[in-house]
Amino acid sequence: MRVQAIPAALAAAALFAVAGCGGHDSAGTSDDGDATPTKAAQQAAGGDFGDLKNVCGPGDAKSATAQGVTADSIDVGVFSDVGFTKNSEFVDTAKVFTSWCNAAGGINGRKLVATTRDSKLTEVRPRMLEACKDDFALVGGGSALDALGVQDRLKCLLPDFPAQVSQVQNVGSDLQLNETGGAGYARYIGYYDWLLKQAYPKSADAVGTIAGDAPVTKVLNAETVETVKAAGGKVTYQDLYPASGVSDWTPYAQSIKSKGVKGLVFNGDFASLAKLEQILTGMNYKLDWIDANNNAYGPAFLQLAGTSLAYQNNFADLSGVYPLEKAAGNAATGQLTALFKKYAPSAQITLPGVRGFAAWLLFAKAASSCGDDLTRTCVYRAATKENAWTGGGLLAPVDLSTPGAPLTCFNIEKATAKGWQPADFGPDTGAYRCNESAYKFKGSYGKPLTLADVGKSMSDVK
Repeated sequence: MRVQAIPAALAAAALFAVAGCGGHDSAGTSDDGDATPTKAAQQAAGGDFGDLKNVCGPGDAKSATAQGVTADSIDVGVFSDVGFTKNSEFVDTAKVFTSWCNAAGGINGRKLVATTRDSKLTEVRPRMLEACKDDFALVGGGSALDALGVQDRLKCLLPDFPAQVSQVQNVGSDLQLNETGGAGYARYIGYYDWLLKQAYPKSADAVGTIAGDAPVTKVLNAETVETVKAAGGKVTYQDLYPASGVSDWTPYAQSIKSKGVKGLVFNGDFASLAKLEQILTGMNYKLDWIDANNNAYGPAFLQLAGTSLAYQNNFADLSGVYPLEKAAGNAATGQLTALFKKYAPSAQITLPGVRGFAAWLLFAKAASSCGDDLTRTCVYRAATKENAWTGGGLLAPVDLSTPGAPLTCFNIEKATAKGWQPADFGPDTGAYRCNESAYKFKGSYGKPLTLADVGKSMSDVK
């Protein structure tokens, strides 16, 4: 595998690749967003979470069965770019989960020990080599340039339960239990289908895209263009902006207006989007809709967008994560909120953090089922038996039993002056809209690495 190096000037744009995977702040205020978690969530017993029973608890483990596993502990790695981004969401989530799980008795009595593998954006490979020497598995993390480590991970046969994945070489790679959908499928096809055919059909003939100018983000934008076209849209405007930032968004706004763009997909940082929207609003140019991407799902974007929120229609697809601002209405999300208040009261719950917690739950449930004989083969195979995984109720069902299975549910949020709120997108399964037709990309955007690519097979996994 050959991965293109990314210079410092493009570092911020590389992080945009994680855009579409989640925001970096909590979901903001709403009518019930600050409500106290339900009594049921507060009283959840021991190692139960949501509708999952005995995820963690005491036991009689006696053996050292694999690298990173002793009779008393399990060593796992948590990847994060925290040294570069200063965003501790995966570290915070690991602290909350391990504190709760260990207090309940651990995994059959074994204590979970989480080591942060701080990849600092460009140091993915050295951190992966460290993980290969010490960790039993990787759990609940993610790095923007994750392709830099996937080859080494597969060579050392290290299972991965990520919170998020970014680059095509890693999305759906072998020994990975990915809750964010299968490789090669358009994750947002249902979202764009709703925007273009149901919510704003008059926008279908004039869709525009803007993306950060970095290799990773360009791939994301190319996938977006294909998805929009597959949903019946016509892309009439495409542009890039420099990763170093834009001093004046007026030329972009003027181009959008001159092209008559009615729907805009923004694959970039929400601070830049907020500046662009302020200029568009000042020009009295209102689009039918703006896909702010779910990096914007948080209070920071709401604060930056300001008065333009009342003029422009901003949406984000959460891809089947229960809305954080509605925590009081969902036992699992309410329990998660209570656990953060107990074990990391100063930390914010983020969209990637929720996925990270669900990844921890998946690992813990699978590891618990292995009993004393905890091996990588056992934990991986146990996790792949989950054909409708919800993380105890944090997520819409995800099929992990079929490699590469696409997401079948989505849910859409709208940014308002009162906070993020579920849009009127016609949910048919609780908070979600499910059973939408899948779309497999026809374009060539790269492929995930396999064990065969590094001369290995499942028979080598112990």
